[in-house]
Amino acid sequence: MDTVFIEGLEVDTVIGAYDWERGIRQCLRLDLTLGWDIRPAAANDELDKALDYAKVAAAIDRFAEAAHFELVETFAERLAADLMAEFGIAWLRLRVTKPGANARARALGVEIERGCR
Repeated sequence: MDTVFIEGLEVDTVIGAYDWERGIRQCLRLDLTLGWDIRPAAANDELDKALDYAKVAAAIDRFAEAAHFELVETFAERLAADLMAEFGIAWLRLRVTKPGANARARALGVEIERGCR
């Protein structure tokens, strides 16, 4: 299976378990690898048969804007399910990093894989 990737996409969302976090928006950094057969798009150079990066990024922005979760795990699970359903993605790997979550670490977060490769 081919893959399409988006690395280092930053979104602002409400995320966190502490009261002070519930009143602010924080940055999350997303790295996605999406299973996608690129052959139909490449055969005749047809954008409508490709996984449109701009549409995927816009869907992620909408999701992050509306999200209000305590856990990065919940953010990752729900976003993965939404993207797979909306775009017909059979498999994905999603890494969600919360920069600044710990002063001694560059970043913390989760990485999940969903679907069949």
